[in-house]
Amino acid sequence: MKHLLLILFFTAAFFRSLAAQPAAGIIEGRALDRDTRTPLIGANIILLNTALGAVSDTEGRFLIPNVPVGNYTLQFRMVGYTPFTKTDVIVRPQRTTAVNAELTEQTIESEQVVVTAGFFRQNDAQPLSLTALSAEEIRRAPGSGGDISRVVMSLPSLAKVNDQSNSLIVRGGSPLENAFFLDGIEIPNINHFPTQGATGGPIGMVNVDLIEEVNFIAGGFSSAYGDKMSSVMELKLREGNRKNFEAQLDLNIAGFGGVAEGPLGEHGSYVLSLRRSYLQYLVKMFDIGTTAAPSYGDVQAKIVYDLSPEHQLTLVTLNGDDHNDPSRTVAEENDMLFYGSQEIYQNAGGLTWRAMWSNALVSMTTLGYQATTSDEDLYETNTGTALFRNRSTEGSAALRNANHLRLTDHLSLEFGAEVKQVFAEYDNRFGAFTDALGDSTPAVSVAQTFNAAKLGAFFTFIIRPLDGVTVTVGARSDYFSYSDRMTVAPRASLAYQLDERTSFKIAGGLYYQNMPVALLAQNSANKGLRDPYAVHYILGADHLLTEDTKLSMEVYQKEYYDFPVDPSDPSLFLVDEIFYRNGLYFHHAPLTNSGLARARGVELTLQKKLAQDLYGLVSAAFFRTEYKGADDVWRNRVFDNRIILSAEGGYKPDAEWEFSARWIYAGGTPYTPFDLAKSAQAQRGVFDGSRINGARYPAYHSLNVRFDKRFHFSSSNLILYISAWNAYNRRNVATYFWNEKENGQDTIYQWNLLPIFGVEYEM
Repeated sequence: MKHLLLILFFTAAFFRSLAAQPAAGIIEGRALDRDTRTPLIGANIILLNTALGAVSDTEGRFLIPNVPVGNYTLQFRMVGYTPFTKTDVIVRPQRTTAVNAELTEQTIESEQVVVTAGFFRQNDAQPLSLTALSAEEIRRAPGSGGDISRVVMSLPSLAKVNDQSNSLIVRGGSPLENAFFLDGIEIPNINHFPTQGATGGPIGMVNVDLIEEVNFIAGGFSSAYGDKMSSVMELKLREGNRKNFEAQLDLNIAGFGGVAEGPLGEHGSYVLSLRRSYLQYLVKMFDIGTTAAPSYGDVQAKIVYDLSPEHQLTLVTLNGDDHNDPSRTVAEENDMLFYGSQEIYQNAGGLTWRAMWSNALVSMTTLGYQATTSDEDLYETNTGTALFRNRSTEGSAALRNANHLRLTDHLSLEFGAEVKQVFAEYDNRFGAFTDALGDSTPAVSVAQTFNAAKLGAFFTFIIRPLDGVTVTVGARSDYFSYSDRMTVAPRASLAYQLDERTSFKIAGGLYYQNMPVALLAQNSANKGLRDPYAVHYILGADHLLTEDTKLSMEVYQKEYYDFPVDPSDPSLFLVDEIFYRNGLYFHHAPLTNSGLARARGVELTLQKKLAQDLYGLVSAAFFRTEYKGADDVWRNRVFDNRIILSAEGGYKPDAEWEFSARWIYAGGTPYTPFDLAKSAQAQRGVFDGSRINGARYPAYHSLNVRFDKRFHFSSSNLILYISAWNAYNRRNVATYFWNEKENGQDTIYQWNLLPIFGVEYEM
C-alpha cells in the first residue's frame, strides 16, 4: 500500500508539471417532456454560479459554448413544468458534454405555485422507492469500483451479505427477484460469472462510462414491469458524440479498456466500449485474502440513428466472456469450499424504435435477444468429489411495445404488451451428495430441452384530480405456456404534495414471477406449480430541508405466497439455496407450493446533492425477514441483517480534487451452526438440525475511502484515483466451514484491506 501511494504521488506530480492552461469545453443537449418526449421550446438552461446559459430551440436543443473546464450544476426551467437540476456536469477541455433533461409537466390551477430547485427527480408513475443515479455518482462512489450493483447496495433497501457478491437482496427478497432493463430491453444479468437462475455475480459487466442514468426501484413498481417480485433497475446508455470522434483509455487494478465514440452520418452516433481483465496477474502483488483470480472481458455498444425528428432507432448490445479454473490446491489455500472450471458467455441486446405520433402519444417498441452459455465443472474441495457438471444454454427473444398517451391535462394512460419466447438446453449431471444435515441425494442426470412462451399486457392510469394529488391505478396480466396459467396483478399508488417541501405517498400491488427455468426443467412434475407472488404495501414521506437536502422515510410490508419447497427438505427454503450452495440449484424431487415468506421494515434516508462542494447520504434500515418451509415453522431467512447503517459523502474543493468515503454497519446474518460433537465424531461438518438459521454471524462493518485527481490539458483530460476498500482491515466473517484436515470448525473471511487504483485518459 505504501509503495502504491508513492507511485501515485510522483505520477500526479509529473502530470501536474505537464498540465497546460486548460481550454474551454461545450455543454449541449435537449430539453424534453418527460412523458411524451416532445421537444420543449424556450426552456431556460442556467449554469448555476456563472453568467452562462442558453434557451432551447424548436427541437428542444441547446448549446453553451466556451465553458471553463470544471464541475457544474445545470438547471432547467420552463413555465408549466417542474424545474430540473442536473449536478455533476463535468466540462473537459475541447470536449462536448451532453446533458439531456426530461421535465415533468406541472398542472397547477390555484394561485399557489410550487417552485423548487429540482435537485430530486419526481416521477408520477413511480412516486415511491425510486433512486436515480448519474454516471458521475456511480463512477466516484467509494468501494464500488464503478460497479453499478455495488453502488445500489449502499441503499437502505438492500441487505448486506458478502463482499464477493453483487447479488441484490431487496427488502427481504432473493437474488432471483430483480429485473434489469438496458435502454428498455430486458436483460437477465449485468454481472460477470452470473448465477444461473438468479441475477447475481461477483463483478459488474456494464461500463459506467457509457451510462447516462440509472433508476433503481426497490418496490411498488408500476404495471409496466412484470415477472419479478422485488425490484427493477433501468439502465440508460448515453449517446455518442454526434459531432466529433472522441476516445478514452482506462487502466486500473482489475484490467484495461477503452471507449470510442463519434458521429454516424448527420443523423446519428455510436459509442463502443471494450474491456479486459488482468486481475489474475495482480492478486500476487497484494494480500487481499485470496490468490484465486478469474479472467473476464466485455464489449458493449450503442448506435443511435434519427429516421426523422419524430422517429429514432437505437441498437444496444452487451456481451461478456468469463473464465475461471482454480485448482484444488488454490481452493485449499484460499479456504474455498468448491473448485473447478467455468466458461460462461453472455450475449444480450436489441433494437428500439421510438416514435412520437403526436404531442400526446409516444411509443417505444423493442426487439430483444439474450443468451447465456455455461460450461462448468464443480468439485468439493475436501473430498474432490464431483458435485455438478453444467452444459447449458439459456436464452429468450422478446418483442415489447409500451405507449404513453396524454388524454387531458389531468389524465394520462400508459399501456402496452409483450411476447417472449424462452428456450433452454441442459445436459447436466448432479453428483451424489450428502449435505451437512445428513440428507443424501443420489447422482442424477438432467438432459432437457425447454421451450415456452410468455405473454403480457399492462395499463396504468395516471390521474391528477386535485392540485398536489396524483393517483395511479393499473394492472397487468401474464400468461406462461409451460404451466398453462394466467395471472392478473392490480397495482395502485397515491401521492399528496402537502406543500412545496413535504409530500406523503402510499403504494401497493401484486407481483407474480415464474420460477427459474433451471429449476423447473429438473422435473416434468413442476409444470403443475403455481407462480409465487408477493404483495407490496409501502408508505412514505419526503421533506426538503433545503433545496438540495432531502429527508425521506419509507415503511413497507411484503408478503410472499406459493413459494416452491421440497418436501424431502421441509425445513429449508428452496429459493435461498443458491446463496448457501455456491450459486447452484441442486437437483430436487417434485416440488410443492406450500412455501411462505414475509418481510417488514422501515428505512430512513438523509441525502444531500452536490450543489456546491459537499454531497452525502446517511441512511438507516430496520427490518425482519422470515420464511415458512414445508414443515410449517417460521424461521429467519439467510439475508436477515435486522439493522443496516450507512454514511457516505464527499468533498470537492475545486475542479481537480475530490475526497470521498463510505462506512457501513450491518447486523450479522443467520446461519445454521454445526453440531460440534457429531461433526468431530463424523470427521465432517454436521449441522444442528434443531437450529436452522438459529445462530448469527458477527456484525459486519467496513470503511471505504477514495481520492480523485483530475488533470486538464489543452485538448485532453486525465483522472488518477486511488481507493482503499475495508480501509481499517476489519476481519468480517463470510462463513464457517468444517476443516476436515484439522477436524474442527474454521472461518472464511471477506475481503481484507484492498487497494484500488486507476487511470482514465480522455482524448
